[in-house]
Amino acid sequence: MNSTIPKQFLPLGRWTVLMRTMQQFSTISKKMFVVLPKDYFEFWENQQKEYKFSIPHTLVEGGSSRFHSVKNAVQLLPDTGLVAIHDAARPLVSPKLIRLAYGSVRKKGNAVAALPIKDSLRMLVEGEGINTHVDRNFFYRMQTPQVFRCKDIKKAYNQPYQSHFTDDATVFEAFGGKIHLITGEEQNIKITTPLDLYLADCLINVGKRNYKIRTRS
Repeated sequence: MNSTIPKQFLPLGRWTVLMRTMQQFSTISKKMFVVLPKDYFEFWENQQKEYKFSIPHTLVEGGSSRFHSVKNAVQLLPDTGLVAIHDAARPLVSPKLIRLAYGSVRKKGNAVAALPIKDSLRMLVEGEGINTHVDRNFFYRMQTPQVFRCKDIKKAYNQPYQSHFTDDATVFEAFGGKIHLITGEEQNIKITTPLDLYLADCLINVGKRNYKIRTRS
């Protein structure tokens, strides 16, 4: 991100990336855990004061990887109920998708947001510069939220860490779970580069203009 502070603390519209993400969940989830590096606890507290941000949440110390950070949080969950695990860097997730995910869990046991691949794909094979076509219809782009029954994901996160655990779905699947995909959203981008932040800001501003047009008509 070419930034001196982590991307979740960067400004986005009237809030920061993290604040906007939390705002999207605030009217749906009953309790919220925010996992951050311990070194940034004080920074976060000061940033909330600066922005006059007051959504209730519990701070949890992060770990050495995404797996260990999520594990620290899910250990605090009750055995009953549902939990949505979401990347702080996906601030444009809609409440509609969040509600869809929670509703799907009650029927399917879990719900993981994903989108089909639109681009053509090629896979590297043995040998320098050798690659081959693969059928994009067999692949999906994974998103969050990824929603589970609390008792199920808590058990899954008790297993030993593996290097391919890049999201909660892989953790749950490695523990014997079957993943149920739901359709994600194109605007649910993950802020990874300066261009992503620019696009997110543009999408927010376009949404504001569209809203104003609708209210006048």
